[in-house]
Amino acid sequence: MNDLGTVIALGLIFAPFTMRTLIFVIVSVVVFAILPFVTPWFFERFGGRVSELEAKYILFVLFAMGGLAAWAGSEAVLPAYIIGMVLAGTVGKDHVLIRRLRTLTFGLLTPFYFIRAGSLVSVPALVRAPLVFLALLAAKMLSKMIPLVPTVRAFNYLGHEGMYYSLLMSTGLTFGTISALFGLNHQIITQTQYSHLVATVIASAVVPTAIANAYFMPRHLLPKAVSASAVIAGTQKVNEPAKPFEG
Repeated sequence: MNDLGTVIALGLIFAPFTMRTLIFVIVSVVVFAILPFVTPWFFERFGGRVSELEAKYILFVLFAMGGLAAWAGSEAVLPAYIIGMVLAGTVGKDHVLIRRLRTLTFGLLTPFYFIRAGSLVSVPALVRAPLVFLALLAAKMLSKMIPLVPTVRAFNYLGHEGMYYSLLMSTGLTFGTISALFGLNHQIITQTQYSHLVATVIASAVVPTAIANAYFMPRHLLPKAVSASAVIAGTQKVNEPAKPFEG
């Protein structure tokens, strides 16, 4: 919901609100309304073939709506995000298709996106003003940790376990990069500002995770390691999953 709100806000604040915007909104409403009905019929009628028409169908819809959004001056990820929500019930039932889409996305599409986003970062700009980067990173982490810690504790995740979950949920990467790239493409921010923002987003994904794994790992929830002597004595089968610690 946080990411969706960010994309919607970007689209509304910086949209040109021309005739193209109206066309994009009308087409989007129609497509989002008919997709839950057309997609199951298409999968049943043309699915299960060697040509992988299911994946091609989804990619066609995503690229078509993304291109329409870019043509209208909006953000292409907005229709993609909503299409994912609309088709969650249909696509989520096909685990084989999900694995294929995951392979296609993380193996092909995502690397190209991050290569492009990273190629626009100016390293000299970061070197000239490292304090700006540190201040942005501190502000980003604190703004997430301050509301997260009491919220996690309200669900009875206390101590190291609660801090571990709070740190993991304070990370960010994809949508922060998308927002920064949106600002650079629309000349809202400069390349120097973009460089600091992207560096901050990347660090906000790495630093909290490293701290959580190094100092707050809830090891009592990990499965207990099986000793060789227990296997030899026959008290623990080799293929039997180890029991987790209690307490």
